[in-house]
Amino acid sequence: MERRLVVLLAVTCGVAVTNLYVAQPLLDTIARAFGVGESTAGLLVTAGQVGYVLGLAFLVPLGDLLERRRLVVGLLVVAAAAQVVSTVAPTFAVLAASLAAVGVASAVAQVVVPLASSMAGEEERGRIVGTVMSGLLVGILLARTLSGLLSELGGFRLVFGVAAAAMLLLAAVLWRSLPVAPPPVGPDHGVPGRVRYRRLLRSVLALIGEEPELRRRMWLGATGMAIFSVLWTAVAFLLAREPYGYGDGVIGLFGLAGLAGALMAPVAGRVSDAGHGRAATTGALVTLLGSWVLLDLGGTHVVALVLGIVVLDFAVQGLQITNQSTIYALRPDARSRITTAYMVAYFLGGVSGSTAASIVWGAGGWDAVCLLGGGIAATSLASWAWFGWSARRRGAVVAGG
Repeated sequence: MERRLVVLLAVTCGVAVTNLYVAQPLLDTIARAFGVGESTAGLLVTAGQVGYVLGLAFLVPLGDLLERRRLVVGLLVVAAAAQVVSTVAPTFAVLAASLAAVGVASAVAQVVVPLASSMAGEEERGRIVGTVMSGLLVGILLARTLSGLLSELGGFRLVFGVAAAAMLLLAAVLWRSLPVAPPPVGPDHGVPGRVRYRRLLRSVLALIGEEPELRRRMWLGATGMAIFSVLWTAVAFLLAREPYGYGDGVIGLFGLAGLAGALMAPVAGRVSDAGHGRAATTGALVTLLGSWVLLDLGGTHVVALVLGIVVLDFAVQGLQITNQSTIYALRPDARSRITTAYMVAYFLGGVSGSTAASIVWGAGGWDAVCLLGGGIAATSLASWAWFGWSARRRGAVVAGG
């Protein structure tokens, strides 16, 4: 696969996904601007993620049904229009609704990932997916940094206006540069590539029922994203208060600490290509649990906080790429539907994490947030150990039967 095309797809993912995260470092500022509480402002993150889940459930499967260049460009234009509404939103309710609509259209990022996977050769799939995901992850992390800086320059509304312009520019570039990408054609376990939309959606549920490895990876992805959202929803509130007292610009700079996680993505893809996906998964889950020790210390020590962010993002992204490399090998001509199943679970985890973080922050502050994140990480690690034990037990029963 041409490097130029890989880079373009990576940039597309990165730019599209920024829509979900630009509000995070601005939550304290938005709360004061609209006269709402911190917990209420935190629901803006939830609104975007709920919209994203809806887009994943109802739009991403169209990648197995429609010509994908047209689908990608169309969704970017819709995202731009919704961001224009965010820019001029007169009330908090309108802003929340527009960010939910932005979230729906931003699911375009998950049309691009399986597209890249289908265009890659078998021997390079993990690396290509890892590179494209690096773009997505850099977008997630730089979104916070850039939005904080733009807010310092011209207020939080400028952030949404710049995001709208970026979506339109990218849509124009893709229309000229992306090759025509027809959907997969042919039967796949009785489900043809060109099927009616309703049947296509039902086939997602069938895939979940038929593929136990997909179900396992959906659970791990959901818990990983919940952990990620717990951190990034609550950390803006922590940094805006004593002992830190930072403004939007400085809070946004903490997103740079997570860039180490983005660098993990291609490495994790190569490890998975080499057949070490299980070991990579175990390492990522153990690291996730340990990161919360540093983050708890970070309540009063900025160095520990930065190190905790680096370690957590590193582990989350390694887990994500290993999960995706694994599931894309299951059904080559159903990758958009597999993406839907996995990413719906992934972002439902994110919705749960961001909502819980807002509530827990209001009830118990940073220590309670760290207990929440560490508890989710421990649960995920324990479930992974259970999956392995169950698989070994089934193997022993079959061998002895």
